[in-house]
Amino acid sequence: MIFRQLFDRESCTYTYLIASRRGGEAIIIDPVLERVDRYLKLLDELGLRLAKALDTHVHADHISALGALRDRTRCVTVMGEQSRVDVVSMRVADRESITIEGLTLEAIYTPGHTDDSYSFLLGDRVFTGDTLFIRGTGRTDFQNGDPHRAYHSLFERLLKLPDETRVYPGHDYKGDTVSTIGEERAWNPRLQVSNADEYAALMDNLDLPNPSMMDVAVPANLSIGMSQREVEAHGWALGCVELRRLRDAPELVLVDLRERGERARHGVIPGSVHVPYADLEYSVGAGGLLHELLAASERRVVFYCAYGERSAMAVQRARGQGVEDARHLRGGFDAWRRAGGAIDAVAD
Repeated sequence: MIFRQLFDRESCTYTYLIASRRGGEAIIIDPVLERVDRYLKLLDELGLRLAKALDTHVHADHISALGALRDRTRCVTVMGEQSRVDVVSMRVADRESITIEGLTLEAIYTPGHTDDSYSFLLGDRVFTGDTLFIRGTGRTDFQNGDPHRAYHSLFERLLKLPDETRVYPGHDYKGDTVSTIGEERAWNPRLQVSNADEYAALMDNLDLPNPSMMDVAVPANLSIGMSQREVEAHGWALGCVELRRLRDAPELVLVDLRERGERARHGVIPGSVHVPYADLEYSVGAGGLLHELLAASERRVVFYCAYGERSAMAVQRARGQGVEDARHLRGGFDAWRRAGGAIDAVAD
């Protein structure tokens, strides 16, 4: 496995780049905007393709690189389902899996620092964001933080992991790089409490100043979504009403770009062909499923995903491959569901 722990000195943020092998797909966790060129250079040096970019929560001390990495690599952006970020390609729930080639991360909902905080378990290591630090824990006094929820996240979720599980935090201010669950249980001063009320009293009396970047970072990180206006301006988008009219047309190929877990959890628009976004490049190329379907006769393709971001990128990629009659569903499956569109259940 390829594993890199990268550090931003300005915000004391750790960013993690992970892949199963050289030349394969990669995922990056908690990237910082000012370090994008560094990440892209490292990806190139290792021959990796960035498949997913993930934030553990809405950050208050730096601006996330999710939007910039998406624009420059066409990667899928990932956050927890509680996040209020305007557009994220994929939103995950507690215990849901995030996969790239050869690797699977398990999402663990760990609110308390913020109400959208997640940790991510990868085999023998856990990425704890701002929930658990090395000899510390994340503050709970802004962004809907709650010390009682933090106590539950720490003691009932993270500290239930095996003692030897390595802890990789989102920040460190002393120069430490890694710990273990057992070590933190024994030596972390904020975990030496007997109950949630005692932990809440400790956290409520820290009297910490707000992060210096808070007034800039939080609004910026809530608005990282790709504008779909360019696709809209070209006439390459359609709404739910129009899709309802077209759905039974024999020439329509309706393509679901979501991953298997998303389809199993939320259902599908009836009649969809499943082509995960990660497989799109091959599928629209010569010999691929979509290439063959569209070449067989006069066909038109409509892409959809969860919220419209992956499908907007798919339209651009498909047209670049010569698929001229390609559109996407504005607002994705979420808009279809809200509009009362028909939904079929599928098995995982």
